[in-house]
Amino acid sequence: MATLNETQLPDAADQQVELAISGMTCASCANRIERKLNKLEGVTATVNYATEKAKVSFAPEVDTAALLEAVEQAGYSAELPKPKKSKGNDPEQIAAAEDAEREAAEAPVRELRNRLIVSAILTVPVIAMAMIPALQFTYWQWLSLALAAPVIVWAGLPFHKAAWTNLKHATATMDTLISMGTLAAMAWSLYALFFGTAGVPGMTHAFEFTISRGDGAGNIYLEVGAGVITFILLGRYFEARSKRQAGAALRALLELGAKEVSVLRNGVEERISTDDLVVGDRFVVRPGEKIATDGTIVKGASAVDASMVTGESVPVEVGIGDTVVGATINAGGRLVVEATRIGADTQLAQMAKLVEDAQNGKAQAQRLADKISGIFVPIVIGLAVATFGFWAGTGGGITGAFTAAVAVLIIACPCALGLATPTALMVGTGRGAQLGILIKGPEVLETTRRIDTVVLDKTGTVTTGKMTLTEVIVADGEHEEDVLRYAGALEDASEHPIAQAIAAGATARVGELPPVENFANVEGLGVQGTVSYEGDSHVTLVGRPQLLADWSLPLTPALESAMAAASKRGQTSVAVGWDGKARGVLVVADAIKETSAEAISGLRALGLTPVLLTGDNAAVATTVAEAVGIDAGPDTVIAEVMPADKVEVVKRLQAQGKSVAMIGDGVNDAAALAQADLGLAMGTGTDVAIEASDITLVRGDLRAAVDAIRLSRRTLGTIKTNLFWAFAYNVAAIPLAAAGLLNPMFAGAAMAFSSVFVVSNSLRLRGFK
Repeated sequence: MATLNETQLPDAADQQVELAISGMTCASCANRIERKLNKLEGVTATVNYATEKAKVSFAPEVDTAALLEAVEQAGYSAELPKPKKSKGNDPEQIAAAEDAEREAAEAPVRELRNRLIVSAILTVPVIAMAMIPALQFTYWQWLSLALAAPVIVWAGLPFHKAAWTNLKHATATMDTLISMGTLAAMAWSLYALFFGTAGVPGMTHAFEFTISRGDGAGNIYLEVGAGVITFILLGRYFEARSKRQAGAALRALLELGAKEVSVLRNGVEERISTDDLVVGDRFVVRPGEKIATDGTIVKGASAVDASMVTGESVPVEVGIGDTVVGATINAGGRLVVEATRIGADTQLAQMAKLVEDAQNGKAQAQRLADKISGIFVPIVIGLAVATFGFWAGTGGGITGAFTAAVAVLIIACPCALGLATPTALMVGTGRGAQLGILIKGPEVLETTRRIDTVVLDKTGTVTTGKMTLTEVIVADGEHEEDVLRYAGALEDASEHPIAQAIAAGATARVGELPPVENFANVEGLGVQGTVSYEGDSHVTLVGRPQLLADWSLPLTPALESAMAAASKRGQTSVAVGWDGKARGVLVVADAIKETSAEAISGLRALGLTPVLLTGDNAAVATTVAEAVGIDAGPDTVIAEVMPADKVEVVKRLQAQGKSVAMIGDGVNDAAALAQADLGLAMGTGTDVAIEASDITLVRGDLRAAVDAIRLSRRTLGTIKTNLFWAFAYNVAAIPLAAAGLLNPMFAGAAMAFSSVFVVSNSLRLRGFK
């Protein structure tokens, strides 16, 4: 199972907190905050630029105020999580609170949009006059100054403020590059206008795509300053919108829950906010309503649509004693549910927490990108200075030297590097949550690429985990309905699991079972009793052939053959007889899930070798393996394994050089799940198995494992694509800019596009099916 280094793991006694960070504008900002926090004794922190959060583990002796102070010393601001407040019981009050939350979340994007609109309106004529000589009337340069100055000063104010903050802390980020480049363009233009020849009446200006020679006193760069600010604001706006979209799946998950609930207190039904529910409350769920929280049904029966939580489209029938999950929808009758878990303890909240934790993590590839971006800005400033010096000293002229240096500053923003992994991770894990797949961290994605062998626990994973009536064989002249009806009625009076499986199967096929009198359990042989149906009563026997033989009811050769075949397959069979004759044989087994064969086929299509692991005998294991499409060989079907030995099987496969994924659901699978390179726990299983796994499959469908591996690989592929283009962009663009082959305004547009491309590429994961 993929894990962090021991040095990265927080101590068991450490506390954890998630800080909301504001003021970050690029990956370099996140790196600086992360370094500042990690310098504190007893603190381990990870800062995510995309989610704008810091996940901090700290020793008990560390005060949270010290964490906030460290962030502020880095030049940013941080907030501790705010306690959740009740929104009240009034529907209008609840709606107003939710509107206020949405308004607060949208405020930064709206402010950015307004700044962009003003900037664009002012910048378009500045660029048009600079590029089209026909528009350069007598004093056009002064109009350009009047239009460009508000853009560079006011619209670019966030960049300048961030650069000033960086300067005070002796650091540099992409804002430093943008501020230096645009202010330098304006300063040079002011010099040329007031002290050079650019301000004379009738001055014309030829827009250059590449560097031009000359002393620069007759050239202005107002279109560069205004254009760069506008293009970068445009990129930031699309980036902010895209980041909101990237986190949409998680927000949708958090908003799935019901807002109000009809609770029964002192025999009176009252409508309250779900925030005010307490464990033990009984609440009413009418058809079409969402179930307010996790609980147990105490009255009623219905079908529950759990698709929004598990990804499973088929509603599940539930009744008294069954557990239900909050946010699922009651699709049938009226239910009364007793709350067993509320708030942060509910399955929905735990799912959201797992997804958010995964989104806040960092893959190894991103750690490398962060290291590069952390030292990138100072290197770029050095390159810009060197570029200016080279062109100025080799006859390129001040104009050419200045243009190339500014282009280097603008083009080299490491923003795309900082967004490459977090945005893909946000979208991928969010989409997984919608499909009932919970990926616990970015390290898991890297592990899925290496997996070549999948070990499948049989019971509860490939099979249903409960005994089921699978086959009915009747003697010549007998009717299957009669055999089921009489055997089912008799077995219904027994508590034995096999008996209950027969009774349930009979009820499902023939309906209500007739009454039984004189029921008796014959130790070690079976059961007997009198079954009455439509006025007839028959002394009926169900059990081993010996029980029927004692009553002189011998099995026919066909029935004996059927029992022998079932035994060979490792299945359990019982004989049924009445009125002096053996009437049939019933076969009971742990039924294979309908989707298991399709899932095995899907695993094979991914290049994985499935291995069946079970404590059952070899005959049962071979039968199940053949039924679902697993090769029945000694290396692919491993039977009669004690629970404690499952981890040894995984170790043995790993020792053979295989990268192993383990899929299980029980307590006895936990050690093997932890030992495997990749652990996948069925959400229908035990909490300890889920805790030990890397991926949790919320629905008990093995096909979800195929989807989980596919989604993990697709997300990892998207991350690698993002990183490749982010690196390739900078590797290709910086030399072009330094060579004087890239106008600074186009450099700004290209830089903005790189960030938008990375986020847009990540958003494609929302269409994963």
